[in-house]
Amino acid sequence: MKIGSIHTVGAIAQFLGREVVGNESLIVTGINEIHRVESGDLVFVDHPKYYDKAVNSAASFILIDKEVPVPEGKALIISPEPFDDYNKLTKKFSPYRPQMSMTGENCQIADSAHLSPNCFIGHDVIIGENVIIHPGAYIGDGTVIEDNVIIGPNTVIGHYAFYYKKKPTGYDRMHSCGFVYIEKNAEVGAGSTIDAGVSAITRIGEGTKIDNLVQIGHDTIIGKNCLFASQVGIAGCCTIGDNVTLWGQVGCASGITIGDGVVVLAQSGIGKDLEAGKTYFGSPCDEAKVKMRELVVLKNLADPKK
Repeated sequence: MKIGSIHTVGAIAQFLGREVVGNESLIVTGINEIHRVESGDLVFVDHPKYYDKAVNSAASFILIDKEVPVPEGKALIISPEPFDDYNKLTKKFSPYRPQMSMTGENCQIADSAHLSPNCFIGHDVIIGENVIIHPGAYIGDGTVIEDNVIIGPNTVIGHYAFYYKKKPTGYDRMHSCGFVYIEKNAEVGAGSTIDAGVSAITRIGEGTKIDNLVQIGHDTIIGKNCLFASQVGIAGCCTIGDNVTLWGQVGCASGITIGDGVVVLAQSGIGKDLEAGKTYFGSPCDEAKVKMRELVVLKNLADPKK
């Protein structure tokens, strides 16, 4: 999320009531979680396992619960509760905006777009030429839909990211301040859900076709001309290349990268990165030809006649 106005890291720390380690005059240009950070961004970290990853990431500012060595050109904000302070910042720069009408404020909707009855369109939404949105669809704040996209009935685009921190009192949700970007000629089937980025973009590539009842997690980037069958579930922060086919009920863990041209057969579970141009099967999935041989061996082991 870009914060859109000039704020020094010192001013940010002052707002939070925290201490800065490093140059207080450096300018914070954005707020992001670890998977999508860029130079100028502020990121939070609250577990020793991820200290090095956060400090050495592209982020320029680290909201952290322990003082550690600071690379040149970066600064720390020391906080006993980095997650809570991060949420304070995202809520400050991207607050929840109540809406009582079916179309929000500051939307740009092409004259040729067709919005069926009972569509809810949030604030700051951009909808391109010849877009068709079927009845009952929800289009969340900040969503961008390019030309010739079709959104099926009762589909939800841009709901909260599924991102929580477990505490003794229960689960605290990270405030979502990202959005969804759907490129031209894509289609999203009925009853599917595409979560907003928790702080960046969930992107659906040009020409990609998504079946009914598919779930796409926050901050996932999907390439061009992909094909996802019904009940596919993609967790957050995945990167999926061009021309990828995922058949029915394929599930994908978070943070996975899938190369161009991959095919994953039905009911497979993806738990690691997949190399481009191959066909995979099974749970956990492997190359289909390897997995099929494994199944033959297991079948033979179970046959007392062999």
